[in-house]
Amino acid sequence: MAASEISPAPSDAKSKVWSTAAALRGHDASAIAAYEHYLRLPELAKLWSSNDFPRWTNESILKPALQGLEITFRFVSLALSDPRPYANHREWKRRLESLAARQVEIIATLCEEEARAGGGAPIADLSSCQGLLSRGKSSQEVWKVPGTSSVVSRTSEASLLPRLATWEKSEDVASKILFQIESQMHRCQFTLGLGEPNLTGKPTLEYDLVVRPSDLHALKRSPGSSKDLHNHEDQALCTIQQILESWLFAARELLARVDQRMDDKDWAQAANDCWLLERVWKLLSDVEDLHLLMDPDDFLRLKSQLAIKATSGSEAFCFRSAALLQVTNSCKDLKRRVPWILGVEADPNGGPRVQDAAMRLFHSRRRGEGDNPGKIDLLQALQAVEVALKTFFFAYRHLVATVMGSLEASGNRAVYTPSEALDPLSQVFLEPPYYPSLDAAKTFLGDFWQNELGSGASKTKWH
Repeated sequence: MAASEISPAPSDAKSKVWSTAAALRGHDASAIAAYEHYLRLPELAKLWSSNDFPRWTNESILKPALQGLEITFRFVSLALSDPRPYANHREWKRRLESLAARQVEIIATLCEEEARAGGGAPIADLSSCQGLLSRGKSSQEVWKVPGTSSVVSRTSEASLLPRLATWEKSEDVASKILFQIESQMHRCQFTLGLGEPNLTGKPTLEYDLVVRPSDLHALKRSPGSSKDLHNHEDQALCTIQQILESWLFAARELLARVDQRMDDKDWAQAANDCWLLERVWKLLSDVEDLHLLMDPDDFLRLKSQLAIKATSGSEAFCFRSAALLQVTNSCKDLKRRVPWILGVEADPNGGPRVQDAAMRLFHSRRRGEGDNPGKIDLLQALQAVEVALKTFFFAYRHLVATVMGSLEASGNRAVYTPSEALDPLSQVFLEPPYYPSLDAAKTFLGDFWQNELGSGASKTKWH
């Protein structure tokens, strides 16, 4: 049992302060400030964190997620209007379709539990849609259930998706996204109201009031792009990172909810949130992979213009994101909750107390009864988050080498150096397992069953 696994007192998620200073300790503050200025993060953060609907308990998580999706719609328009003859429009379509689908899937999962979480989502009054239809409002695209006269949906006026559906170059992309919304929102109490069929006649989210697309798209250009940077990749780079930062903000709020649900010993719901967190990490990897389609010459020229340089003493580029550092550190800190979940205190001398408790839970014939329901699922989800987190950084390290050359992947130069001399990105892979007690419990449980089955008269052989 690692001494680092200590049993903390329950935290107050509502009053928890996300300390930027703690997350950024040891990192280049000037590079981080330049990164935030380039992406206009202070202005975006105001949109993400605005509390416009006090009765809506999921606003802090769903709003930045929806805004990340809306920025993806902007990216579709940007990529398909790229006039360069060497731009790979076909692959951009595929990548952005897939990225939008993954975002819609996560958003739908968040929307499914609206009633349990307290509800309060701003829902469109469908009777107003009927009035708009009768007055012939052309800005509203209204659908009807076949065989009836009832209005079941209305379309956002400010989102880019309905416009993409009418543009020849993006019509097929928008159509796929709309049917993804219809499919993924099937189990939700409402739908998004972006022009999806909504054949079941559900209420629609007040999308324009929540997402504020006009305000969001007003931040699409980086501050210096119109003057100094005559490079199409400038907008692509800025947009990719804005999508990333939107989802990092949502992940931060999701982590706060995980803490609160653990405090309430709502193990099953905390597990659901951790599985969502795992999917967010995978989404972040997909967002970063968009860099692979950027033109090498144009991107490297932009890199020089922006003075992005990885030297022997600098941090990996991803560590210029304060939100990424915060979310990473908070995910690592979830390991401190394991003793609390198992109902034991960690042995300060490194004894197997937590490991033994984990084995008893895993092997118990009543592991789904009493106060145990959801505990195993939660522990499994915690380890899944660890896997997704490390996979993100492993993939990022190789992405940097692919997009900018292996010399920029500073970890490659330090194969035989002591671990304390490695750059922070390389150290991620040398860290011990975040959950050593769970790892050991599964190892011994595997040995138990191997010996138990091996002692029988017959053994099943796998060929």
